[in-house]
Amino acid sequence: MTRSNALRFVWVAALTFALTAEATLAETYVVDASHSSVDFSIRHLVGRTKGRFGDLSGTISYDAAKPAASSFSGTIQAKSIDTGNAPRDGHLQSDDFFGAEEYPTITFESTEVTSADENTLSVKGKLTMHGTTKEVTLSVEILGTGTNPRSGKAQIGLETNFSILCSDYGVNSWERFSAVLGDEVRIQVLIEANAE
Repeated sequence: MTRSNALRFVWVAALTFALTAEATLAETYVVDASHSSVDFSIRHLVGRTKGRFGDLSGTISYDAAKPAASSFSGTIQAKSIDTGNAPRDGHLQSDDFFGAEEYPTITFESTEVTSADENTLSVKGKLTMHGTTKEVTLSVEILGTGTNPRSGKAQIGLETNFSILCSDYGVNSWERFSAVLGDEVRIQVLIEANAE
């Protein structure tokens, strides 16, 4: 091998290693459902009422050095809605609201991630609920990263707060909806996720 060929080989090998290293910087995390939550509140007559979804799952691919390479996906089981009142939960699962038999899941899939500041990401994505998909933009705060003391695996904590309209997703078929409930739903998502 000539000197020029040897140098070319070393350069190509170094470039390949660098590109491979860059491609693998993003860590993939799995949502820890036991330490995560999706809570919501909505106007009810003269006040507000709250609830949550208890069954959620998802994956996060996060690269602190290159946020645009990150991605987020999540799934909520509509039947896991819990407002602390079983008859009301059953009504919310019905065709008057979520139609959980026909539309069992609520999903989010990111399409674009940018860095808003040091600890905040702007995450655009598609939110699908009740058979309707809308584009939303979430402000996602990175609460922290570290190592799980029990498993020794990397972990990440996230929070996002946003609002949607029931009417945008057709979750307002109940004939008394407008007389009893507000259209806007405020949502808080808290996520703790562990590396695979």
